[in-house]
Amino acid sequence: MNYDFVVVGHGIAGATLAYTLRKQGQQVLVIDEPKANSASRVAAGLVNPVAGKRFAKSWLVDTLLPYADSFYDELEERFKQQLFIHKPIYKVFSTIEEQNNWMAKSAEGNWSEYIGATYTQSTGQDPSVQDQFGGIMIRKGGYLRIAETLDLLLQDLQQDNALLPERFEMDQLRLTEQGIAYKNITARHLIFCEGWQAVQNPYFRWLPLQPTKGEVLEVQTQDFNPECIYNKAVYVVPVGEGRFKIGATYNWRQPDELPTPEGKEELSERFEQITTQTYQVSRHWAGIRPAVRDRRPLVGRHPEHAQLSVFNGMGSKGVLMAPYLANLFAKALIEGTELLPDVHISRYYSLYYDYLKHHNPEL
Repeated sequence: MNYDFVVVGHGIAGATLAYTLRKQGQQVLVIDEPKANSASRVAAGLVNPVAGKRFAKSWLVDTLLPYADSFYDELEERFKQQLFIHKPIYKVFSTIEEQNNWMAKSAEGNWSEYIGATYTQSTGQDPSVQDQFGGIMIRKGGYLRIAETLDLLLQDLQQDNALLPERFEMDQLRLTEQGIAYKNITARHLIFCEGWQAVQNPYFRWLPLQPTKGEVLEVQTQDFNPECIYNKAVYVVPVGEGRFKIGATYNWRQPDELPTPEGKEELSERFEQITTQTYQVSRHWAGIRPAVRDRRPLVGRHPEHAQLSVFNGMGSKGVLMAPYLANLFAKALIEGTELLPDVHISRYYSLYYDYLKHHNPEL
């Protein structure tokens, strides 16, 4: 079988890119080993336009957010299901210093598009919420029902015989003058969307990926307000019927996908700093995010093998970033347009040449 593109991996990055390429009339095959605890499936799929303790707008949010909204609206129309849940995010101040930091930051510019209200003391709306220093209500937040979205896109691929549900075997890949050959498959181009496992990819292991383990809990509690997402050291996302998803930890030292008692304890303690509600832990997951040293995605062609590309490194921001960047990359691959310098892997080409000097791989 001959294709225009082979996409390896069907997390949020690979799924979004494959959908975008297919929408533009390209023949696409996705190769993906089914895995229940992939980082995308474990994640809460959160979109937060104001991130971090420094109260900065998320990178390129004014561009990424409208595009993501439109993309998920399109998927909802296609599949006749609600997939993106719009909810405000109540960022609870942990200390008076954090409150003061926000008051200083908010004086620097117009935040009205993303901040609905600022509270300098408890809102008093839910006595179980521990927000004695107040907080800010962030607009235009929400979360993607990510596992359901990926499943629908997989079904779409299956219906068109565009899915090979197996582990990609690197030793079966051959580079040709026309593109690539893999088993009985040929294609003009292959794109790796493997997430953290790119650290084992012989063509792209030189990229500065930092696999970061994250653990997530699902808890059951009946009387906690489900009208907003809470954020205070962890996020607390209402997912329906008294269930809340709590996450996530950040662990660079244990690059495995096994839930730990320490992770459960950390998340439980932080949840208890937000609410006094009693709760029961119903589920506990762990996954590995593909984080990058400079916190920008890794997108672009291999410096020597033009038939190979990477679309990766979105960390915990894949739901927000992937739709716009997938469209940008699809145009670059099909029409030869330019990528954003901030995401292009050319910023790390020097690492590739250092890698060749030290390893001299036979690629």
